[in-house]
Amino acid sequence: MPEAITFDLESFPLGSKGSLVINLAMLASRTPIEIPLFIFRGAQEGPVVLLMAGMHGDEVNGTEIIRRLINENLINLEKGAVIALPLLNIYGFINFARYVPDGKDVNRSFPGTSLGSLASRMAHFVTHQVLPKIDFGIDFHTGGGMIYNYPQIRCVFDNPLNLDLANAFHPPMIINASLREKSLREQATKAGKTILVYEAGESMRFDEYSIEEGINGTLRFLSHLGLISPIASVPAKKPILIHQDNWIRALQSGFFHPTTKPGDPLHKGQLIGYLSDPDGSDKDDVFSPYEGYVISVNHMPVVNVGDALVHIGKSV
Repeated sequence: MPEAITFDLESFPLGSKGSLVINLAMLASRTPIEIPLFIFRGAQEGPVVLLMAGMHGDEVNGTEIIRRLINENLINLEKGAVIALPLLNIYGFINFARYVPDGKDVNRSFPGTSLGSLASRMAHFVTHQVLPKIDFGIDFHTGGGMIYNYPQIRCVFDNPLNLDLANAFHPPMIINASLREKSLREQATKAGKTILVYEAGESMRFDEYSIEEGINGTLRFLSHLGLISPIASVPAKKPILIHQDNWIRALQSGFFHPTTKPGDPLHKGQLIGYLSDPDGSDKDDVFSPYEGYVISVNHMPVVNVGDALVHIGKSV
């Protein structure tokens, strides 16, 4: 870690903290697209950790997690540094949208270009201005649309460091998730950095359980890396390790009535919900095809044939 971390010619030496606003672009209305950035430095050198949320503008739980960590003065570093980006996609945030004006997904736009679309410019900033400065990171997300995700860390099980850091976070569930093309996690891996993805709750909804798990997990993560004092409270229950996962999809359109909730254990053949016509004249039960755990549930009551209903994971 360098003696000073610099953004936009502003320098943050050991033992300092501060914030600044990064200007990335301007909309047709002449409204600037500005990203808030916070830096915390310990008195001693050590690892640099990125905490980033709001890559998808409608996923607000991660932004709230970082906000509370900052506002409640929980980032008290003894060494190392934390770079916090609580809201990357400010355009999506103010428009209650997942994407940016051209409909692109920031998390499918890495490494990005400085002269590209807004999504590409955001990705370029993170790739060239943030990733070179960090060693580790947590990228906070929620389920898309009305899909509720049980609090989980996604990482690559074949990478021992990934799994070690995921266990240090100690979420209720850890999922073996391969790298997605043009994602932040893939780009970080190419750069020799380790990024974990925390998924919890659903878009445009504060979920207190997801937020508390995210805060406590982040503090355990920072403690494991030696940035803060050891955390005394670690849940006795070990995280559920999910090695394989699959979505159960609707075989007909109608109203979806789930009978299980995220985190529930399942046995093969267990009823997980049913589909009905709006007038109640037809009903189709949905069963789990195998033993496992509920990762996610679609809370959208109206579904069409082929829509995702329940996400199930296998622990073995």
